[in-house]
Amino acid sequence: MDRILSFKGIFTLAFTLFSITFYAQDSFGGLALYTVRENMGEDAKATLQKVADAGYAYIEAADYKDGKFYGMEPQAFKAYAESLGLDPVSAHMGSVTLDNADQQITDTKAAGFEYFTIPVPPMGMFTFDRENRTMGMKGTMKDFADILTTLGKKCKAAGLKLLYHNHDFEFKDNEEGIKPIVYLLENTDPKYVNFQMDLYWVTRAGADPVAYFEKYPGRFKLWHVKDMDEEGKFAPVGEGTIDFGRILEKKKASGMKKYFVEQDMTWDKKPLEVIKISHKGLKEIGFK
Repeated sequence: MDRILSFKGIFTLAFTLFSITFYAQDSFGGLALYTVRENMGEDAKATLQKVADAGYAYIEAADYKDGKFYGMEPQAFKAYAESLGLDPVSAHMGSVTLDNADQQITDTKAAGFEYFTIPVPPMGMFTFDRENRTMGMKGTMKDFADILTTLGKKCKAAGLKLLYHNHDFEFKDNEEGIKPIVYLLENTDPKYVNFQMDLYWVTRAGADPVAYFEKYPGRFKLWHVKDMDEEGKFAPVGEGTIDFGRILEKKKASGMKKYFVEQDMTWDKKPLEVIKISHKGLKEIGFK
């Protein structure tokens, strides 16, 4: 009987270890939680569990209010995410100003994130034309670059890395004939400021991500992997028209360290359904 019990114990332990190894190997890639923002608002912990179950290995936050991430204290958010096998990598911190930056940086660090990412021009510089549904910015490019540099120095001192995330307008000429992304690339120090490239928005602007990787190597540390359908709308990864294989071949030139699936709107599909489709698409394309 003891021998049988011993055998059962060994079998159970072996099966458990196999399961942990199998699922760990099957988990890869990141998810921008903006994709599942409504689910996160309803039940953040249950949604994070579903993100882990869908096969993602790390996450990017997009909700910080009153010193908390998705209603959780920074340390609690970190502990819960990591208990599910999700590594907090990047946080979109759209409400940052020069006045609140120190506290936001402290909280971002405490939550376990590595990258402090600015999602749009900060401090009231971002503009959105509701009638034409176009994005842009006000103020000077010098002020914009200076703000990013100041924030980047603060982040570096705290052990974080600052990135700026693009939409489409940064890759188009402004009223002065300047492409904002080019100005920022050429007027910021990579010691303090680098970039998260949203592959959908670059493509939507009519620009080529690979051309930027080759001209400005090493500056694009994170990617948003977001597909585009034939109408120009957001689509699950692998179900659209963007040639991610070609872009992925230039990963080294880009400087990309991590990437995140993101889909701003999921149309007739549920966000939690879309993230599964996109994870399968990542694997088929060759992302790891």
